[in-house]
Amino acid sequence: MAEITRQRTGQFLRVIFKLLFDKPEGMPAKDVLAEIPKVMTLTEYESGYYPSTPNSTRFEKIVRFATIDLVKASWLVKSKGRWFITEEGKQAYNKNTDPEEFYKEAVRLYHEWKKARPQEVVLDVNNEEEESSKVAVTVEEAEELAWEQIQQFLQNMNPYEFQDLVADLLRAMDYHVAWIAPPGKDRGIDIIAYTDPLGASVPRIKVQVKHRDQSTSVEGLRAFMSVLGTDDLGLFVASGGFTSDAKEEARTQERRKITLIDLENLFDLWVEHYPKLTQEARQRLPLKSIYFLAPAE
Repeated sequence: MAEITRQRTGQFLRVIFKLLFDKPEGMPAKDVLAEIPKVMTLTEYESGYYPSTPNSTRFEKIVRFATIDLVKASWLVKSKGRWFITEEGKQAYNKNTDPEEFYKEAVRLYHEWKKARPQEVVLDVNNEEEESSKVAVTVEEAEELAWEQIQQFLQNMNPYEFQDLVADLLRAMDYHVAWIAPPGKDRGIDIIAYTDPLGASVPRIKVQVKHRDQSTSVEGLRAFMSVLGTDDLGLFVASGGFTSDAKEEARTQERRKITLIDLENLFDLWVEHYPKLTQEARQRLPLKSIYFLAPAE
């Protein structure tokens, strides 16, 4: 790390912000890191490897360490291996055009954040922060790898397996699944569920499940909403996510009750309700908790 100046680190970080600036949906961290060598000429040292981490180049480790400051400065958000920049981050990027000043301001805000937290007595603060950063990067990389594998596993399911997984989740959430569409034309509805065993209470839940790579468009969402009655709750599950127009349509909808669930939302709900899933349901997406040493905050 001694061979990397703050100016150089700031250059790396500003490249990241340039990549993410006009991407409200963010980018996978691995894709962000893969773009850096395409726009920056790496030194031999930067493109080399640390003996303790032979699977990641030095510049990747340098960037991951540095982004901890950006996260604490509220400029960058990390979620399931994706990186997003915030409005505060965009303002900082435009204001601090010098790479070194950009990074120094992030470091300053990180230390402000740290001072505001309850203090612990430590013998070597600098060493503690360094070790904490190493742990944070290790956990971050593990989380990214785990989500990448889970995402691939889900995307490799056939449409009917994925549909059954959604039905299993609804049962674990205490809904009563009355009907699941058989193979063939579904006329826009894949699952019907109720809040009670007899379906006597409202709302009735109509579910459409789209299992494909493409994002669902606003036209696709409107087609689904057209089959919803006044007492229906629409649940649209799309493994490919939704376009920004579709999300806006759902947010501003006044006459139709509609909830959008993408792959990340689905996984979060699966984890939340995992204890209530049947053993058969768990086999569709089996999970196991692994404990890591948490970074000090």
